[in-house]
Amino acid sequence: MMAAYLCAVDVGTGSARAGILDASGKLLGRAEHPIAMNRSASGHCEHDSEQIWSAVCAAVRDARAGANVAPDEIVGISFDATCSTVFRGRSGEQVSVSVEGDACWDTIVWLDHRALAEADECTATAHEVLKFVGGVMSPEMTTPKLMWVKRHLPQSWARTGQLFDLADFLTHKASGSLARSQCTLTAKWTYLAHEHEAWRPDFFAAVGLADMFEHAALPERASPAGADLGPLTGQAAEQLGLTPVCRVGAGVIDAFAGALGVVGGLPDIDRHMALIAGTSSCVMAMSREPRAASGIWGPYYGAPLPGLWLSEGGQSATGALLDHVIRWHGQGGEPTAETHRRITERIMQLRAIEGLDLAGRLHVLPDFHGNRSPLADPHALGVISGLTLDASFDSLCRLYWRTAVAIALGIRHVLDALNANGYGIDTLHVTGGHTRNPLLMELYADATGCTVVEPLGGDPVLLGTAMAAASAAGLFPSLAQACAGMRQEGRARRPNPAARQRFDRDYRVFVEMHRQRKALDDIA
Repeated sequence: MMAAYLCAVDVGTGSARAGILDASGKLLGRAEHPIAMNRSASGHCEHDSEQIWSAVCAAVRDARAGANVAPDEIVGISFDATCSTVFRGRSGEQVSVSVEGDACWDTIVWLDHRALAEADECTATAHEVLKFVGGVMSPEMTTPKLMWVKRHLPQSWARTGQLFDLADFLTHKASGSLARSQCTLTAKWTYLAHEHEAWRPDFFAAVGLADMFEHAALPERASPAGADLGPLTGQAAEQLGLTPVCRVGAGVIDAFAGALGVVGGLPDIDRHMALIAGTSSCVMAMSREPRAASGIWGPYYGAPLPGLWLSEGGQSATGALLDHVIRWHGQGGEPTAETHRRITERIMQLRAIEGLDLAGRLHVLPDFHGNRSPLADPHALGVISGLTLDASFDSLCRLYWRTAVAIALGIRHVLDALNANGYGIDTLHVTGGHTRNPLLMELYADATGCTVVEPLGGDPVLLGTAMAAASAAGLFPSLAQACAGMRQEGRARRPNPAARQRFDRDYRVFVEMHRQRKALDDIA
């Protein structure tokens, strides 16, 4: 019997990554290629979807070569991606979403905040769909972005005939299918998967998008994550260096892939939370019944696992905030991996002298790119309290440390909201770039009081996407069984009881700073 392997593709903000895995979930080869981002105006960020596809193809070819697996041994492929929005014409041609007009910039990046006003208009409708996005529409979701394009780039809107979440665009390129994932539509397009009539045309009409369905080529029903969308087309197989033996699985948003990879196969699932942490941070918790919480996205039905509800929170800038602090400070410069390492090492030295009270009067509110959860306020601003005239490298280290503390306290803030609404979360499963930052990994345990589990080996986001590929290829009877069969073990870190008092005090300050910021805004 021929060996069966899987290909998983993860498209992030700055690169496309591909992995080749076996049916037990072991990562055999991995490759990465950069993708470009255009900043055409303040708050505007765009990708070129064709350049993304080229990067995907290069990464898949390199990962397969690195794994030393024959093309016809790869029986399933799936894709995860950021929740970016791809605009295509009626014949599939690229449609510009850039104010500069260049057609190649056809994709609004997930972090683009051009549609703040439109998001507020969506919230003002108080429509029923808002109950499943935490009560407040975010500019990172699809509807306000579509409103903005129709309003500000009417020529582009008129030419648009197909709209995709980025993961769905990639499955379309691979298979030719216009199917959309239940994960992407439920989480970002106000699709109510639990309802018989999943789309609510009256909501789109209320925000000026009554014609959306004429421009989007959307299906009436979404496809569950891991559903078999058919084989690779001949052209896609050639570009990817694979064969039409390979089946294409309905994909997921990148953070949802991470959630599948770290908590998808657990039995007592409502005690566990996935923390997918890199440029930004996303937290995901699943339960067997809907648990709505103000400022928490969802609950989403069947995204990504059938029969389960998912609540999603997060922070819009975490790794990006630490980078910003480095750039901003006179002693910082460019935030390379080496710069982060040097700062972290110096913080450890300073803490050996001053302990956890290091820079104890310096407090940071980390909402420099708004507050995604639990306040759901994209207009929120960051705050730093306790600055002096010290401009030394050590002052940068102190600010970096206290910013890291603030990021961890932000996760505690989200946890409080979830646990106040029926969850009993006591374990965080962390994946993403933050696992390489020893300060953050320590703080996630100590500042939240939770056990923190770090995956051992591999890449949980690629693993979650490979689980969808395994389901599509028929290696497991269902996605849930693929999650259970492919799950990898992790290393647990328990909180330090001696740190509890310090971080409880910091958390009281953190909550008070939120209150004071609101009071200042009310005065202003």
